[in-house]
Amino acid sequence: MSEVSEVVRFQQQLKQVGYIGDSDLAASLLLMSTLQRPLLLEGDAGVGKTEVAKALATVYQCPLIRLQCYEGLDVNTAIYEWNYQHQLLAMKMAENQQRSATEAEQHIFSERYLLKRPLLQAITQPVSPVLLVDEIDRADEEFEAFLLEVLSDFQISIPELGTITATTIPHVILTSNGTRELSDALRRRCLYHFCDYPSFDKELRIINSRLPDIGQHLAGQIVEYVQQLRTLELRKNPGIAETLDWAAALVSLDVSDLQDDPERIMDSLVCLLKTREDRAAVDAVVSARLVARAG
Repeated sequence: MSEVSEVVRFQQQLKQVGYIGDSDLAASLLLMSTLQRPLLLEGDAGVGKTEVAKALATVYQCPLIRLQCYEGLDVNTAIYEWNYQHQLLAMKMAENQQRSATEAEQHIFSERYLLKRPLLQAITQPVSPVLLVDEIDRADEEFEAFLLEVLSDFQISIPELGTITATTIPHVILTSNGTRELSDALRRRCLYHFCDYPSFDKELRIINSRLPDIGQHLAGQIVEYVQQLRTLELRKNPGIAETLDWAAALVSLDVSDLQDDPERIMDSLVCLLKTREDRAAVDAVVSARLVARAG
């Protein structure tokens, strides 16, 4: 089978699980799996980066393990913790059974009392999971360096247990919204794909895929309106998820044409505009102009 047909086939698999992806994204996902390299997806919030991991897990019929990054994320939260409450109970029971201190220690520091967090979960699955490291740019540089070490060796050292080597190699997807610059070392370790806002045709296909009964006229108007909205330099541009929310809201409000009820359209913009400044920027006059352009 040729490379081109393999990419097309994988695109179709993504489409079947509800994700409309470009051929270059499909090719990146295939290479990620073939080379067993992490894939870094970069782009603005709302362009569908997280949905890629969800779709991939569905296509591969494997678990999706998600590590949500944030400022101050530490190693214990990402890898493992000991179940201290159960350990204390076990120690009291050991005292009653007159076990030696060495025996008690060996007992409580066993896998029975280990709480596996996302990174440890990901390398101890019987089937390769999809590991989603979401918004890696929100974590600090120290954690990024540690993550790079884990992704290089796929093994984790636990002082009380020793080194745990990966049972299977996970399919690793990292996402970044670009809030800070990632290290060159991390970028070198990963394959790279930039996720942009969808074109008109792609966004229309996404709406039709998720809301097949919406009607072509309204779907086209919605996409044109949102595409124009993104040119206004808002504080937070509406992403694909917001477009889908708005489309679903308009259907529930029995709107079949954006020009029919301007007041109802204004009320529904709560689905698209998520800051006070953006809501003030898109007043009735601006909205009417966007509706007119949408046809």
